[in-house]
Amino acid sequence: MIHARPGRGTGRGVGRGMRDNGGMQIGPHLVQPPVVLAPMAGITNAPFRTLCREFSGGKGLFVSEMITTRALVERNEKTMQLVHFDESEKPRSIQLYGVDPATVGKAVRMIAEEGLADHIDLNFGCPVPKVTRKGGGSALPYKRPLLRAILREAVSGAGDLPVTMKMRKGIDDDHLTYLDAGRIAVEEGVTAIALHGRTASQHYGGTADWDAIARLKEHVPEIPVLGNGDIWSARDALRMVRETGCDGVVVGRGCLGRPWLFSDLVAAFEGREEFCRPDLREVADVMVRHATLLGEWIGDEARGVIDFRKHVAWYLKGFAVGSEMRKRLAITSSLSELRSGLDELDLDQPWPTGADGPRGRTSGNNRVVLPDGWLKDPYDCAGVGEDAELDTSGG
Repeated sequence: MIHARPGRGTGRGVGRGMRDNGGMQIGPHLVQPPVVLAPMAGITNAPFRTLCREFSGGKGLFVSEMITTRALVERNEKTMQLVHFDESEKPRSIQLYGVDPATVGKAVRMIAEEGLADHIDLNFGCPVPKVTRKGGGSALPYKRPLLRAILREAVSGAGDLPVTMKMRKGIDDDHLTYLDAGRIAVEEGVTAIALHGRTASQHYGGTADWDAIARLKEHVPEIPVLGNGDIWSARDALRMVRETGCDGVVVGRGCLGRPWLFSDLVAAFEGREEFCRPDLREVADVMVRHATLLGEWIGDEARGVIDFRKHVAWYLKGFAVGSEMRKRLAITSSLSELRSGLDELDLDQPWPTGADGPRGRTSGNNRVVLPDGWLKDPYDCAGVGEDAELDTSGG
């Protein structure tokens, strides 16, 4: 088990955006401390959420990977597995992706009526081409009437469930949408907004614009604003809150291979100067547990270990492992093979200096793939319908 160790000042006092009780209200749910696991496709499934939640002591909010509304309404088998939560997950949080107001409305009503979740987040931040080429994700807020229609359907269909949204600054620096989108969200009854301080064209490159988070907080003081982007450590999270006045933080790539970051975040927001610096032996134990949980969730040990492969490089970043062993560990297909490979390493290696830096996707400055004529008129929503989700049906 990884234990937090005393360390030098993560700092006390978390900035002007915090509630008096150190938490953040999302509808009826108090998120205390105000730390949220960002939805990440293929990553934030139930096993990974379990790991992060264990390290946080159950504190924070842990969101499912993105669920396509059409696939949910169709009851696609894979999608129905993705929306299954462990009994210990409270509140249960689902992120939905959709471009058609009617389909989004159906999906939200299904969640509310069947008790599938306690909180719904809407994705308007995804920059990948398969999503934006149909007008979804980070492309969608440019069409103001469409955004408003989707939010209205979602909020009205959710009943007592809180609806939040995650978005980016805009499509590119010439087509910024986040302030307009924030105002529309407030008017339509959205409970909270998370802003990734990058445009869609930046993807994950460059530096996140924390000033934009501060501007959004000033623009929509009525509801909580969460900041997202370049939080690699608990210190980064406290600095974001202090510098922007945001009400909470959303952590994505920062927890890849570092689920214990949530222990650090809880400690930092509670004013405790403690953080996890596991040695390689402790990291190896977490790796095996992660792979085990995946196998149990999938119902097949080999498939669980295969799914875990993408996490290997993130967990081992900074440790002296060697390229050949890294490759070998990244092609394992059984728990025993993974464990025996890890046991061949020098497991007494301490936490490496500089191992808290960027992980995951870092590409940037990409052209955003959009529907033909998308940028001609932000108020012309013709041609966007439920068929835009067909190619992503299946979750």
